Amino acid sequence: MSDSEYRPELENRGSARVGYKRVDEAVSHDISLARPTREAPDDREESEQLNFALFMRLMSWTRYYGPKRWWLLTCVLIRAAQLPLLAWGISAIINGPIADDDMTATLWWSLAYGLFALSTMVVMHFRSRLALEMGETVIYEMRNAVFRHLMRMPMAYYNRTKHGRIISRLTSDMESVRQGVQNVIFISLVQGGQMLVAGILMAFYNWMLFCVILAMTPLLWGINRFFRKRISQTSRNLQESFSRVTATVAESVRGIQVTQGFAREDKNADLFHRLVADHSAYNMGLSRHIAMYLPLLELNAQIFTAVLVILGGYGALDAEMHMDIDDLVTFFFLASLFFTPITVIGRQFTSALASLAGAERVFRLLDTPPDWEEFGAGEPMRSYTGKVEFEDVRFHYEPAKPVLKGISFSAKPGEMLALVGHTGSGKSTIINLLCKFYLPTGGRILFDGQEIRDIESSSLREHIGIVLQNNFLFSGTVMENIRVGKPGASDEEVIDAVRRLDCLDLIEAMIDGFQSTVTERGQGLSLGQRQIVCFARALLADPQILILDEATSSVDTLTEARLQKALDKLLQGRTCFVVAHRLSTIRQADNILVLDHGKLVESGKHRELLDKGGIYAGLYRRFATQ
Repeated sequence: MSDSEYRPELENRGSARVGYKRVDEAVSHDISLARPTREAPDDREESEQLNFALFMRLMSWTRYYGPKRWWLLTCVLIRAAQLPLLAWGISAIINGPIADDDMTATLWWSLAYGLFALSTMVVMHFRSRLALEMGETVIYEMRNAVFRHLMRMPMAYYNRTKHGRIISRLTSDMESVRQGVQNVIFISLVQGGQMLVAGILMAFYNWMLFCVILAMTPLLWGINRFFRKRISQTSRNLQESFSRVTATVAESVRGIQVTQGFAREDKNADLFHRLVADHSAYNMGLSRHIAMYLPLLELNAQIFTAVLVILGGYGALDAEMHMDIDDLVTFFFLASLFFTPITVIGRQFTSALASLAGAERVFRLLDTPPDWEEFGAGEPMRSYTGKVEFEDVRFHYEPAKPVLKGISFSAKPGEMLALVGHTGSGKSTIINLLCKFYLPTGGRILFDGQEIRDIESSSLREHIGIVLQNNFLFSGTVMENIRVGKPGASDEEVIDAVRRLDCLDLIEAMIDGFQSTVTERGQGLSLGQRQIVCFARALLADPQILILDEATSSVDTLTEARLQKALDKLLQGRTCFVVAHRLSTIRQADNILVLDHGKLVESGKHRELLDKGGIYAGLYRRFATQ
């Protein structure tokens, strides 16, 4: 399923200044081999307009190359005129000094021709160099723009989009665009200009024969028209199938432990084989179209040449027409330069369609707005004390399946709130709403009375520290991963954060201490070591709100006791939200919120809830007997 197959609709939220996008169709994450449907014949004109619009939009990105664009265009125009002039020069030498048997003039003309030929090499050098530099500049800017856009997209986008598809936008699709900017556009312009100049000179020498060529051009137009739609559609399908392959590879690598653990190697290999076969089928289809298209162009060029030979020869031999032999020789020199670009442009045409297909997918991503937008710049958080209020908060991922149903509670500055409930009760959703990864579909969330929709996201998150059960570590060192919480922190500040956790000896016991290497996704460290790094990262940020999602579950009992003792001190003055499965870790919470199927069914302190004998008491008794 492509990124544009969902139908987002903007919902009005009364006075709220944030639009929230609803995804009406469930997004399937299975391995689908369904081929895209063919476009209807009536879509041809629309497709042509789309290609033109894509081309103009792609060219607009060359603005980053500045005035050098005009130097490049100048080189293109000069290069286009030089090649026909070279052919004309050879003809002039043959028909002039060589025909007159003038050795001196022949040498001078040959010298001039050699210097002119040298100039064509100089122009070609700068034409190629400037085109390559401009292509790199365009891709550099586009990649940065796509990455910045991805960083603005909320979590919902990543939950419904395969990561491999995103990767393919920044890799294979970008490379297709690069080829279009660096080669297709300017090679086609040079070849087209060569045809134009050669055509003008041919018309000058023999306008009747040139009219014959013009009379046969509808045949070329018809061939191009026939294959354009087929090649364009196949190119789009090919890149979409490659995106599915990339997504499957990325998912398979991330899930290799599960694959091997359940002995699914053969099954997954079979599924991947079907994907690759699907991709190969599109590739073969494209190859078949190109293999028919290019020979037809070349055959027509040969037919045109044969017709010119017949008509030209007849005209030269016929006394009434009396075509000049010298002019015919020059005409046929130029005809070679007129027909050769047809095949070259045909090859560039197929590359252009692939490039436009890649550009279409990149621009589709850039044009995909976030599910919600901060209208205006958003307001930075004012001086924040740590107060949080949920007022009748409702939320759903799908309208028919509400996740939170009118949740209301408040947390005073410095309080510790625990979230308890069965799997799927809404605990993680509350955390996601607190961090503004999602926005509530109803109700309000207030931070010191300031509505979350009106707060600039980055400003809000500067006041929040998160430690999850399965945290993410980046490739780098332990020191660098802790510094993620405060990018400008010094080494001493990082070490002090770990010391305050009472875990300095555990970090120093690693092979290289704080400089120990962390590989992709935290490999190289134990689960407990990763969790300590994440604790230090959160505390280094010195947040007013600290969120702990079963944060000590990955550490051993002794280390957990040390962390708990340090946290008792560090949590003072901070508002803390704790998602707990082991109820023994939340006995000291100021308020325990018990959730059941998206509703807040109980709240109070540990002893109060036990005395009520409700859901919490049942959960606690079940935990105590295990």
